[in-house]
Amino acid sequence: MKTLFIAIISILISVAAQFSLKAGMSSVAIKAVMAQPYTLRTLFSVLTEKYIFGGFLLYGLGAIVWLSVLSKWDVSKAYPLVGVGFVFTAAIGFIVGEQVTLPRIIGIALICAGVFMMSRS
Repeated sequence: MKTLFIAIISILISVAAQFSLKAGMSSVAIKAVMAQPYTLRTLFSVLTEKYIFGGFLLYGLGAIVWLSVLSKWDVSKAYPLVGVGFVFTAAIGFIVGEQVTLPRIIGIALICAGVFMMSRS
């Protein structure tokens, strides 16, 4: 049970990373930079934007936490849990005003059913 909790923490960190990256890429400053020809300066501006930088840090932290899961479980058992991240992402997306349509909800339910089936094998 402890490993499952650690896996969920890692997944939640990755979901937070995704929303941080989205916030950074949606900022007015980054949109202006991305409208210009791509140069090393563009890359530097994107990578040093606080939400993008924070998103990458969160992904790194999530990966470090995930290593603990992999040390205890087979990859074939652990990796399907990543699909649960779709549930968290959709829920948070809905909270922040993203469109979560019925087809998306059905797709997420199918993913969850697959994760459940994998966990029973």
